[in-house]
Order: sequence, then C-alpha cells, then structure tokens
Amino acid sequence: MGPRRATVLDRQPGARVLDDVDLGAALEVCALDPVGSVLATARIEHARATRLSATGGALWGFQHGGALVAVCWAGANMVPVVPVHDPAVVSAALDAFATTAARQGRRCSSIVGPAPAVLGLWDRLRAVWPGVREVRHDQPSMVIDHAPARVADPAVRRSRVEEFDAVLPACIAMFTEEVGYSPASGPRGPYETRVRSLIEQGRSFVRMDPDEHGVPRVTFKAELGAVAGGVAQVQGVWVAPHRRGLRLSEHGMAAVVDLARTQVAPVVSLYVNDYNARAIAAYRAVGFRQVGSYATVLF
Repeated sequence: MGPRRATVLDRQPGARVLDDVDLGAALEVCALDPVGSVLATARIEHARATRLSATGGALWGFQHGGALVAVCWAGANMVPVVPVHDPAVVSAALDAFATTAARQGRRCSSIVGPAPAVLGLWDRLRAVWPGVREVRHDQPSMVIDHAPARVADPAVRRSRVEEFDAVLPACIAMFTEEVGYSPASGPRGPYETRVRSLIEQGRSFVRMDPDEHGVPRVTFKAELGAVAGGVAQVQGVWVAPHRRGLRLSEHGMAAVVDLARTQVAPVVSLYVNDYNARAIAAYRAVGFRQVGSYATVLF
C-alpha cells in the first residue's frame, strides 16, 4: 500500500483520515457507547470485512493524548461518535470534523446520531451547508435488554423474499410519512435494493393480513436497520392506517424484540421523534426505556 494522501483533516491537531489498519481502534471508540454509535459501528464493521475503499464512505478520527477518542463516519449519512466527557476535547473533535466536512462539501443526505454530537457539528456547519430541510433536535433513544412486557403477536415473522412486492409499498408509505417525500427510485434503485437486502438478511419483519379481496397486505412492519456491537436498532416501524389504534404496534414490537434478542443481538434499540407521544407510549408499554437522545439533520 502506498503512502496515504494528506487531507484537510490531517492539518487539524490530533485529527486524521483513518485507514483499514485503524478500524479496530475505531470500533473500540464506538464500544464506549454501543447504542449511540450503532449506525457508525455497523458501517465500520462492514468496512473491516470488505475494506474501507469498498464502502463508498470515509472514516475520520480525532486523537487526544496520543489515542483515538472520536470518529465520524462520512457516507450517505454522516454519523459523529464523540464519547468523551471533557468539553474541550469534544469541541476540538467537532471543530476538526466540521472543517473537513465544510471543505469537501455536503455529500450526505443527513447527519444523525447522539444529539450532542450531531447538534454540535451542525452548529459549525449551518453557515456553509445550505439546503437543510429539517432539524429534529430531540429523538429519545430507547433500549430493551429483557423480555418484552407485552405478549408477542404470533403473526409477526420475518419477511420472505417472494413478498418483496408487498413489503416495498409499506416501506415507501412509512418513509414518506416520516420524512415527507417518497424514496422510490426505480426497480433497481438504492431504496428498493436496501429493502430487498434487509429481507434477504432476515432483518425485515411483517404481519400480513388479507385485504377485502383476499390479497395478503402488510399491516405491521419493522426492520433492523443497523446491527452491530451487540445492538440491533429497529427502524421503519409502521402500522397500516386502517389498523391503527388496535395496539398492533405494541404486540408487533414485542414480537420483533423477542426475535431480535434471541436470534440477532441481546440489546434492541430505536430512536423516535419527541413529538410522537403515541409511539413513545407504545414502546414504553413494550418495555423500552430511554437512555439518551438522538438528533437528525435532514437535507
């Protein structure tokens, strides 16, 4: 391997672009906050299996006292991980990451992760990264590491590959409700590929019920959007509009928790918008508890 090309980040004290040899140290940083860092950890674990150059993203690191103390995944999403208690070190790390992000220009569709790091990074970038659509400042980060408090819905199971055509519309509907625009990008587009991949990996869960014509339709769904570091993060929870108010989300999530904890990871996490009181109440009823806050900047 030839010498690594110098970058803007290298000129920041204690900061540099990380290489494959650094991935183990980066995972040690993420392990200090496994729930808060799961999105980054999943990408770093993938990079360790395939090499960073194959991931389509980059990994930045910040050193203090000769040790790596903070990292930032820079891909389709930007995910800062700064599990440091010293405010001066936190500020220096975010300064370094923001400098590089500003110089290279925005390439991500969102900044997401633990709220202090995300909002601190955004404070440094808001003047140079225009086009922000929304900032979600407070998204409770919740976990469950024990059996659910609700009876699991026995009809909730893993999606099957042959059900892709039924699962995809439910995924698009959920995304559109949550973010405000359709992610549909064509039969072989990135969103469709992502949905299919989650089904193939056994990380897509559904309840199917027949419609008025007897055709099976998704009435509840959820995915394990990130699995890493002993944590499975649930994303994309959705109940068909005509079935809402029937506690499908509580019993459906209990089933997802059971399946995830017994077959995927011992800790199940999620994050939810603070204004979604109904969802928060449902998750608490299942047995989730809040352990922190995420934030998301959407472009």
